[in-house]
Amino acid sequence: MKPLFVAEIGMNADGDFDMNYELIRQAAWAGADIAKFQVGWRWAKDDINFLDEDRLRTLKRWCARFGVEFMASIIVPEAWELVKRVGMDRYKIASRTVKEYPDLCRTIIRDGRETFVSLGMREGKGFPFSKPNVRYLYCVSKYPARHEDLKGFPERFDRFFGYSDHLMGLEGCLLALSRGAKLVEKHFTLNKTSKVIRDHSLSATPDEFQQLVRLGRDVAALAESLRTTTDGKRRNP
Repeated sequence: MKPLFVAEIGMNADGDFDMNYELIRQAAWAGADIAKFQVGWRWAKDDINFLDEDRLRTLKRWCARFGVEFMASIIVPEAWELVKRVGMDRYKIASRTVKEYPDLCRTIIRDGRETFVSLGMREGKGFPFSKPNVRYLYCVSKYPARHEDLKGFPERFDRFFGYSDHLMGLEGCLLALSRGAKLVEKHFTLNKTSKVIRDHSLSATPDEFQQLVRLGRDVAALAESLRTTTDGKRRNP
């Protein structure tokens, strides 16, 4: 399968809700398959990420207009109730939610839709949920993460479906794709110099995200070709 590229818009509109329209448009132009937001984090009415049902439906409509899939990380139980009303094809469970709300995670997974689960804050090395619709993402919950923080980076993405990136630059995503990741998630911004929230500095601009998609597809195709050749030689020495 071709890898999925997720543009994590999150809170990078800096509290200007209408800016999300341009972020979605630019993410689509750059080749993103999915535009992702966060529901349940700093979402009080006077906070930077206020999202109610009307706003979520607007984001979903904007995504449909530009041909990208709408998805959101579900952070707290109240966010789950909101997401269910709005509807989405797939779900994302944040690392924080795995740690703080394991019962909520089980409820979301029981819904049966494909669910991406980040494990940036997990304790131990196990995989907490065993349902077939779960897709685990390798993640380091530091903002930004540094190369030395990736000591546990998978040699091969078999148990992990994909990679949620917090490095500055594209190399982490490209490395994951070279090792078999089927999805990479990269924060997305129109202004890397913004100081409103920390995520901008580790985000990709539209040009950088387009480069990630172009190089990433080539890297993934080459890696798959090499794996197929190697596996064939092992079966037929």
